[in-house]
Amino acid sequence: MQLVTNAPHFISTVILVAIMQSMLNPSTGVINKLIEFAGGKPIYFLGRPEWFKPLYVLSGIWQNSGYNSIIYLAALTNVDPQLIEAAKIDGANRLRILQHITLPAIVPTAVVLLIMNFGKVMNVGFEKAYLMQNSMNERASEVISTYVYKCGIENMQYSYSTAVGLFNAVINIILLFSVNKIAKKLTETSLW
Repeated sequence: MQLVTNAPHFISTVILVAIMQSMLNPSTGVINKLIEFAGGKPIYFLGRPEWFKPLYVLSGIWQNSGYNSIIYLAALTNVDPQLIEAAKIDGANRLRILQHITLPAIVPTAVVLLIMNFGKVMNVGFEKAYLMQNSMNERASEVISTYVYKCGIENMQYSYSTAVGLFNAVINIILLFSVNKIAKKLTETSLW
């Protein structure tokens, strides 16, 4: 189980997308074999625009959940076992221990991860989007970074693609500073 959840974060995005393509292959993929076994017809997931966003999000969850769980487990090691023992002696059940000891202990870590993730919210990810993109799902799979690549490299519109990329970076910086300031006011935890 650890290999299935942790490995996608440490392998290349190219390999992750190749695994997805083989699992979702309409003729030989495991997912479509299960659909056929259940009596359905195979679906060409990567060729249908309505499937791009769910597949992108699910693969992102799969790719990052293992690493994020490692981070949160590391934060949980900072919880003093004596606090939990004292709460049990005072009659607290598991829900109360979670509410009053465990969650407050991991809030600073969660806030820092939230701030860092908001700093890259506009950078959806060029590699995975570009690798999953094909002519059939292009209208649903175009993101800012693939658009900048196509304008700048393929169409040689260097100044336009630079302006779009710069605008994207400015929005990311504004989001990062805003979320950091809000987090500092609400939780007294921030990056700076």
